[in-house]
Amino acid sequence: MPEGLSPGEVGKEISEHRAHAEEEEEEEEKEGSAEAKGRDRVITIIEAVLLAVVAVLAAWSGFASAKWSTQSSLELAKASAARTEANREAYQAADLKNFDALTFNAWFTAYVAGNKAAMRVATERFRPQFLVAFNAWLATDPFTNPNAPKGPTYMPQYAQPELAQANLLDARADQYYALGETAGSNADGYVRTTVYLASVLFLVGISGHFRVRAARTGLVAIGGVILAVSVFLLILSPRPPV
Repeated sequence: MPEGLSPGEVGKEISEHRAHAEEEEEEEEKEGSAEAKGRDRVITIIEAVLLAVVAVLAAWSGFASAKWSTQSSLELAKASAARTEANREAYQAADLKNFDALTFNAWFTAYVAGNKAAMRVATERFRPQFLVAFNAWLATDPFTNPNAPKGPTYMPQYAQPELAQANLLDARADQYYALGETAGSNADGYVRTTVYLASVLFLVGISGHFRVRAARTGLVAIGGVILAVSVFLLILSPRPPV
């Protein structure tokens, strides 16, 4: 994510401001107005201070934005990986349930046909987890009890750890995604503050080119207000991750 304002740009503006201030001092010396010279010198010092503060804050804001942007990418990558693992576990659970249904259908077909040998072969193919649910289902006397569950897979004893793991990974992916969104929002906040700092740089940069002292003072004052707002936003912004 772009920082929006680099320390190099601020340094260039400070250099131009210093050169312009020196030109003004030479002109004032020629004019010989001591009072005007003193006022302009105060404004020049204020401008220099504002530019120096902007340089420091811009560097910090850019650093924090980059850190939060990186953190957002990491969290979103974790969310994607967890979601992929969840889908894999869910597919495996579905495949195992289909296998259990096929083996049960083979047993049920043999039961209807009265083929005990085929029933025994089908039972031997049951998975251990399914066998527990199957025995519990038989205990409900399903062939005479109308209230019995429809099959072993409807029994509470039928456990699918793969499905439970898939749900856990899905919840974890949601958490990672929320963290990634928050980190991205924090990065955007720092970029927004950097834009405010760039506005201060612009206002202070052009103020020195005005010969009218009132206009110059007004631009510096507006820049100072925006800088104060930027400082307030930086104080409220969450610290970047270590």
